[in-house]
Amino acid sequence: MRITQGAFSFLPDLTDEQIGKQAQYCIDQGWAVNIEFTDDPHPRNTYWEMWGMPMFDVRDAAGVMFELNECRKAYAGRYYIRMSAFDPTHGWESLRLSFISDRPAAEPGFSLDRQEIDGRSIRYTTRAYATERPEGARY
Repeated sequence: MRITQGAFSFLPDLTDEQIGKQAQYCIDQGWAVNIEFTDDPHPRNTYWEMWGMPMFDVRDAAGVMFELNECRKAYAGRYYIRMSAFDPTHGWESLRLSFISDRPAAEPGFSLDRQEIDGRSIRYTTRAYATERPEGARY
């Protein structure tokens, strides 16, 4: 199963050249780029671990790509790595772009748990198979 979150999620994985172009576009717009990682890609898990600090002062995509490669050295193949772009413009102040740049070789996917509650109501919950193992040992 392929996790589909953020922009470009239904496309094949981006090359480093394409990621660099996206980073440069974000920088040209005045957005702060940051790199995040997680081993729990549940759609409601919006708080991924941040790699370093947001790059508000970077003016060239090479700096972003350097940090991405450093994060890859530490976590590639075991964690999801996401690049996000934050727009600090007054009145906007939120994410403008977010996409997964790296993913584990095997993605275990999710299960759909069904629970009958009051009366004839049914509640559904999505659970990541990855969370069946302890943090850090999921992939």
